Amino acid sequence: MITIREYQTTDKYALIDLIRLNTPKYFAINEEADLNEYLDTKRELYYVLLSDKKIVGCGGINFADNKTIGKISWDILHPQYQGKSLGTQLLKHRIEILKSISSIQKITVRTSQLAYKFYEKRGFVLNEIKRDFWAKGFDMYYMEYKD
Repeated sequence: MITIREYQTTDKYALIDLIRLNTPKYFAINEEADLNEYLDTKRELYYVLLSDKKIVGCGGINFADNKTIGKISWDILHPQYQGKSLGTQLLKHRIEILKSISSIQKITVRTSQLAYKFYEKRGFVLNEIKRDFWAKGFDMYYMEYKD
């Protein structure tokens, strides 16, 4: 059974484990500290995805420009659960939330060359690439949702 619920601070260590399982394949080593700081100080809306009550994924929403831009943030999925449409479910959940907020005019995501195809297949269009943005070998792909 799959459920998506709001993040609770008691989930933090499970999410740190998730990023570790995806490093260095999808995240640079230094990004664990960034996620830690995000969860403590920069998180606005954040969700966890559970499979049979076990946290196997997470992802957030942040806002910019007086809440006219919704930013998809910090998507992480347990490697054993990738390729099973769970990441798509979590992304769709957040897009629906953003669409329900009347002030939102644009939905964006910043990802890497390692994951941008996932977003491209789900309606995001590439606008900009910044080489070695996250860390050496981890480029930033800035994308915008076009439904």
